[in-house]
Amino acid sequence: MRTARSSTAKSRARGTARSAPKSAPTTAAGTAARARVRLPRLDGLRGRLIITVVVVALISAVTATALAYRESRDAVLKRAQNAAVEDFRNRVERLAGELDVPTDPRTMARFATDVSSGVRGSLVVAQYRDFTATSDPSADRTRITPELRAAVRTHTRVSLQRVEHGGKPWLVLGAPVGLDAPARRGGSAQPSGVEIFAVVSLAEEERDAADLVRTVQGGLVPVVLLAAVLALLAARTVLRPVRRLARATRRLAAGELSIRVEEKGRDELAELAHTFNETAGALEHTVGELREQEALARRFVADVSHELRTPLAAMTMVSSVLEEDADQLTPDTAHAARTVSTETAKLARLVDDLIEISRFDARAVTLHVHEVDVAEAVRATLAARGWTDQVEADLPPGIRARLDRRRLDVIVANLVGNALRHGAPPVAVTVRAADDRLTVSVADHGPGLAPEVARHVFDRFYKADSARTRSEGSGLGMAIALENARLHGGTIELAPPAPGVGAVFTLRIPLRTEAPS
Repeated sequence: MRTARSSTAKSRARGTARSAPKSAPTTAAGTAARARVRLPRLDGLRGRLIITVVVVALISAVTATALAYRESRDAVLKRAQNAAVEDFRNRVERLAGELDVPTDPRTMARFATDVSSGVRGSLVVAQYRDFTATSDPSADRTRITPELRAAVRTHTRVSLQRVEHGGKPWLVLGAPVGLDAPARRGGSAQPSGVEIFAVVSLAEEERDAADLVRTVQGGLVPVVLLAAVLALLAARTVLRPVRRLARATRRLAAGELSIRVEEKGRDELAELAHTFNETAGALEHTVGELREQEALARRFVADVSHELRTPLAAMTMVSSVLEEDADQLTPDTAHAARTVSTETAKLARLVDDLIEISRFDARAVTLHVHEVDVAEAVRATLAARGWTDQVEADLPPGIRARLDRRRLDVIVANLVGNALRHGAPPVAVTVRAADDRLTVSVADHGPGLAPEVARHVFDRFYKADSARTRSEGSGLGMAIALENARLHGGTIELAPPAPGVGAVFTLRIPLRTEAPS
């Protein structure tokens, strides 16, 4: 007789041995591989919706596959386990009556072979005292673990254990053989000292479960594709009204206040479209009223200015005559005549400025573009107003530009006039041409402009000293100068404060201004 080998280095036991009536422990099929889904960076709502739906569908499918594999594997193995246990028990009980104890190795070998013939695909090992008999002498018996052997010695029922050996699942059964098979069913039989073990392969059941999983996995791709198609349809349903609303919003921002979007359904998008239409309608109504009021105000200013021009012309003529004869009048009368003449001149300039600004508002201004010698034009502006001796002019010869000479005269006159009135001498005018741009800079050496003043210097009727109710200017000069610069396709800039320099205004316009068709 051979002593049973106790080495278990080649076998991996899963769970502990236990009796047959209790449910068998389930074993993990292996650790699941974790797949990292790297989402592309898509800023669009469509991409995010599609990716979200596909990922949810993929996670659901993988989860369902894992659960199906686990449940089906456990069910198949448990069914095979129960069948093997039943066959093993019945075979051992039927053959135990033919076994004489004490026994010999030949009888034990025949007993193991007879038991093996009744249990499908099994290796049966019978052990009695010091010797062991097996149905296949060349088979590896290390699958019978010490834990199972200990359970067989302490239990009267069939004990079982699932093990993995050689990468395959096995079911190992063990039971003591009683002296009397009928009595053993009642649990009162005396042990004979014979222990019987059976090793049953579960590879076929494992393949059945794996085939089921592969079948389920084969359906993952269609499920994911279907989810992507459904996501595309859902995204189109959601994004189509959003795109219409976005286009309408852009057109509304561009000034098309009559734009509206179609309201479909009763969902949140329909409510959003309804809210947009209400907002657009209210905005159109409000802007319409504002435009009407603005048009009325402009028309009123233009009409009043035009109506004042004729009597102002007569008043200017009369005040000029009175001012010329002021030396022949009494001192009080002469002072009154000169005051009337001065105020009439201011009123005439204010009316002219109002008429000019109303033309800009009505878009009724036109450019009369000619080839102009810029140095000569600036020099003529200074001479016409008697500023030649008060201004340091840096006017390089040969700078020619196509522009409206009258409007250039208005711009330079306003800039230089402000510098002389509000700045400090010397006042410098500099003309330069570079990169197809004409620049005319006017600088003084006064205190400059405070930041709060600089922000409003081009506003209409704005005066730096708000406490003064009377001033020589109308508060429209800088606004008119800027409008004339824009009419040429240019602008007027106020330079940042610099040490030793007051306010510096720079006119920038193209050298070649094209008259509008």
